[in-house]
Amino acid sequence: MNFVENLSGKKCLVIGAGVTGKAVAKALIGFQATPILFDDNPNSHEEVVTEIPNGINLAIVSPGWRMDHPVFDQLKKSGVEIFSEIDFAWMVKQVVAPNQKWVGLTGTNGKTTTIKMVETIFKSANINGAACGNVGQTVIESVLSQKQFDFLALELSSFQIQWSEHPEYESVALLNIAEDHIDWHGSFDNYAKAKLKLMNQSKKAIANKSDKELATRIKDQSVIWFSLDTPKPGELGLVENLLIDRAFSPTPTEANEISEIVDITPTVPHNVLNALAAAALCLSIGISYESIKAGLQNFSTDHHRMEVVLNKNEITWVDDSKATNPHAAIASLQSYFNVIWIAGGLAKGASMDELAIRTAERIKSVILIGQDREIIAEAFAKHAPTIELIRVDQISDAKQLMVEVVNKAKSIAKTGDTVLLAPACASMDQFDSYVERGQLFSQAVKAQA
Repeated sequence: MNFVENLSGKKCLVIGAGVTGKAVAKALIGFQATPILFDDNPNSHEEVVTEIPNGINLAIVSPGWRMDHPVFDQLKKSGVEIFSEIDFAWMVKQVVAPNQKWVGLTGTNGKTTTIKMVETIFKSANINGAACGNVGQTVIESVLSQKQFDFLALELSSFQIQWSEHPEYESVALLNIAEDHIDWHGSFDNYAKAKLKLMNQSKKAIANKSDKELATRIKDQSVIWFSLDTPKPGELGLVENLLIDRAFSPTPTEANEISEIVDITPTVPHNVLNALAAAALCLSIGISYESIKAGLQNFSTDHHRMEVVLNKNEITWVDDSKATNPHAAIASLQSYFNVIWIAGGLAKGASMDELAIRTAERIKSVILIGQDREIIAEAFAKHAPTIELIRVDQISDAKQLMVEVVNKAKSIAKTGDTVLLAPACASMDQFDSYVERGQLFSQAVKAQA
């Protein structure tokens, strides 16, 4: 029997009762298996267990569960095989869509933008493909989609990669590695190793040569590099105002134009790198330069990613609430001058020293909110002590907090300034998500500014 047929009648523990867990449970029911949702924080509206029942045949874990959680020791002692949702989806794909091909993408920042660029290029090329994983649908939902896809482009978090062993990607791209999720992985080195593990599951590996961690850590001679420099044979890069490919062209001496820099919006360095990564993934599966150029021209970034909310009185208000770690905030801050920066939240164990050093010359004032704001304050006191730090406390709800933040920014902003929400931290201490944080900022700007 194949993997799917073998699930019939099995009792499967689905660890995590969130979006991914529910999608896995639905798939299992379709395969005549019995899913049992397990979670530490059971929702009263769901049938969720908090202890492992007897007779479990297989366990499938949602992203974000730490490997040292006691539930996994118990399952291993009982001899229960544990799959990640990505592993599970791959095994199902091998049965229901054996010709479907996967490409993968990871990085500390820029993942969603880049994978959606890939999806837009798919559309321009009339490729039957979709983005999934850490964005859009779960991978198992995409595998089982009524419209069977020829290609899936997976956005992968470090959690998903750490848990997964089985997928075999046509190609993978690594955008960057910087401090994030240190609280989950235990150290930066463990986090970096989780990201780099993806290279071992792919026929081709594509990586950002401009990123010092990737350039230092990757020793594989076969890697395809991309950067903002003039590309050497086997690389992608820039020549004046053109994105150039010297990796997928017919001969090593040949250089082909992918697109012009002006095709990419916003035209800022880190987004050009995103476009090079997306182009490389698409070239690796045979998509033409013409389709890639059209896809990049048609692409627009998501809400809450360097989104201009308002231009008024020569003051620009920008929502980059998706900048949930220092590396993302650095990229955002380096895109503007005369910044009144709104920052703070949950730092997830990350240091803010590099951010303070690299961006101080662009910042006029910092408005600090959230649980770990003093980590940012200490970094600026140490490295840029002349920059004004303004703390805004949450007195009532999140909406009122953002109104007070915007009013404070309005009172100090001058002609030529940019007020930038790029918090360098996660949002869940004061907001439901980075989306709510960005929405409340946008609403307050439109109402107050």
